[in-house]
Amino acid sequence: MSLIRVESGAGRLTFGDLVMSCTIGRGGSCAAGDKREGDGCTPLGSWPIRAALLRPGKVSAMGLSLPWRWIRSAEGWSDDPVDPAYNRPVRLPRGFSAESLIREDDAYDVIIVLGHNDAPPVRGQGSAIFFHLSEGRPTAGCVAVERSDMLRLLPLLAPGDAMEILP
Repeated sequence: MSLIRVESGAGRLTFGDLVMSCTIGRGGSCAAGDKREGDGCTPLGSWPIRAALLRPGKVSAMGLSLPWRWIRSAEGWSDDPVDPAYNRPVRLPRGFSAESLIREDDAYDVIIVLGHNDAPPVRGQGSAIFFHLSEGRPTAGCVAVERSDMLRLLPLLAPGDAMEILP
């Protein structure tokens, strides 16, 4: 197992010899137990990497050893604490609040799903904590890097790897 280390205060991500700038949530970082839906806070802790979700036509899956799949056009991620599928992928449209995984910007061309609040999900303690492409501004609670950095890092990731988010 290898760790991606995120120093949230310094805005730095390290994986082996790779060092790159990263962006975290608009609310800064917080203890995982203090994380609340919609607070914009990136939860501190060590989160297993579950899988990669890739936008068709935007990135290649060549050479990936992580489990991965293409993002489908009607795919979303539930961010509604009253939804029985909270913090899970869902089909859109849906009768509960959910974030679309097909975005106008390129932030979700690559999504690395982190195992935050998913085993099992606790309603209201944060959903859709991803590692994705930078939007040029703070995230809603995720960790993000520039496309070129993600494309260097992505083929190096393997099942069992995790992301450690530090203060």
